Amino acid sequence: MKTGILITIIALIGVVIAACGGGDKANEQLANDGAKQAIKVTSAGEIATLDSALYSDTFSSDAIGQISEGLYRVNPDNDAELGIAKAEPTVSADKKVYTFQLRDDAKWSNGDPVTAADFVFAFQKVVDPKTASPSSNQLDVIKNANQIRNEKASPDTLGVKAIDDKTLEITLENPIPYLPKLLTGTPFLPQNEKFVKAAGSKYGTSADTVLSNGPFLLKNWSGIRTSWTYVKNKDYWDADNVTLNKVDVQVAKDTGAGVNLYQTGDAQYTALTDEFARQYQANQAYHSKEKSLIGYLGFNEDGKTTSNIHLRKALSMAFDKEAYTDTILGDGSKALNGYIPSGFAKDPSNDKDFRTENGDLVTFDPDKAKSEWATAKKELGVDKLTLEVLSSDTEVSKKTVEFLQNEIQQNLPDITIKLKSVPLKNRLVLTTAGDYDIFYGTWSPDYSDPINFLEVYQSDGGLNFSKYDSATYDAGLNNAKSTYATAPAKRWNEMLKLEKQLIQTDAVIAPFYQGASAYLLDPTVKGVQIYPFGRNISYRLAYVDE
Repeated sequence: MKTGILITIIALIGVVIAACGGGDKANEQLANDGAKQAIKVTSAGEIATLDSALYSDTFSSDAIGQISEGLYRVNPDNDAELGIAKAEPTVSADKKVYTFQLRDDAKWSNGDPVTAADFVFAFQKVVDPKTASPSSNQLDVIKNANQIRNEKASPDTLGVKAIDDKTLEITLENPIPYLPKLLTGTPFLPQNEKFVKAAGSKYGTSADTVLSNGPFLLKNWSGIRTSWTYVKNKDYWDADNVTLNKVDVQVAKDTGAGVNLYQTGDAQYTALTDEFARQYQANQAYHSKEKSLIGYLGFNEDGKTTSNIHLRKALSMAFDKEAYTDTILGDGSKALNGYIPSGFAKDPSNDKDFRTENGDLVTFDPDKAKSEWATAKKELGVDKLTLEVLSSDTEVSKKTVEFLQNEIQQNLPDITIKLKSVPLKNRLVLTTAGDYDIFYGTWSPDYSDPINFLEVYQSDGGLNFSKYDSATYDAGLNNAKSTYATAPAKRWNEMLKLEKQLIQTDAVIAPFYQGASAYLLDPTVKGVQIYPFGRNISYRLAYVDE
């Protein structure tokens, strides 16, 4: 044997021995790295459901978004990027038919492939009147969706078709410029038909009754627990770009409780409000980002007294919005005098901001409020009135309605405000049933187009808790969604008119602030996505950098 060959063999044997001898250390290092990529966070509210067809709150949508993915997902720049779709769709000449190819490696957590039929099933489920989905009208852009929702057509006539296992065809009623953004929304997520039907009415009510096809799996949630865990989904098609192995979530409705968890090292992320936001502004862990979320009062238009437009207008102008954002929130939120928030959408003709262009539609004005109240008393035939304001039982919600109670009673003599704070799930049940006078709520759109705000008050919309019913408004929505779909200037002007009708003319709701996300985030945790609209947060790209 030649000397050079012998030396090479000895060297290779040495490498093998060294590798074998260092195996335990290597495995230990891998284990340490895995343990390091775990964080603890808080949520300001509990999960109500994991069914993407039935959710109506942001906290549920957040949870669904961690474990599920649709044709598109939201990238760090808050734009739509490809998700389960492996390429941009082919589009017909009339821009109504979109054909998507799905990723071959997209799987459900039970091992089933994600197929075009999963999207067909999920979309049909959302529009089926039997489902009673709060989000059903969001699918009106798809052919026959509105007809199906109003029981004039069968769900199987919806304009969505599985050409084969990996080819999905979506046919629209009219061309729309924002389809990719729309398809990132929770109502457009797929569902595994076989699993859903097997689970029946229990689907989405616990961690064991839902499947994942997204970055994480959900563990340790029974449907009533106030804590749960996200675990990395190793079968996710993009698992190589998901670094976190575990995210432990603890509900902290009280901001102070969340801050305490952060201070003791039991949370690396927690939201801030009021005095805590002001207290931590100089801390390197403090962040604040403007959101498209709005806070508002919703009035029951079917109510005995709140059906009176002068009463609604009086209430809308009877509280100091700036005092509220300064003293109660203090997190960067600002007073809002319209429905569409600032920084959300721009006029395609001149690039002006929607909020700036449409101006202040409802402001704090105690004198006008008293005048409207005087008219309301005459029309209602009352001298005094007691109204109940419904809210969820989170700390910030309670402080909000207490502030509103004090302001309204001070500025509108002879009105007494009673408060009712219940868990979010119960509040949603009561508002859906119309069992309230006034409710305090928040709304965050799924995508950055004003129509996603405006369509909430479509007369047959599932989120129209105010029971607003206006043929004129519905006609305007139809113009914005279809007639003017390819005429940007006309469509924009129609949406400006719709907002004025909703807020200024009919006083359907009383918007009063545009939210911001103030939070503490451990400086070693990077890549957390805080969304300006839609869901609150995503951990898909988060990691621990030590």
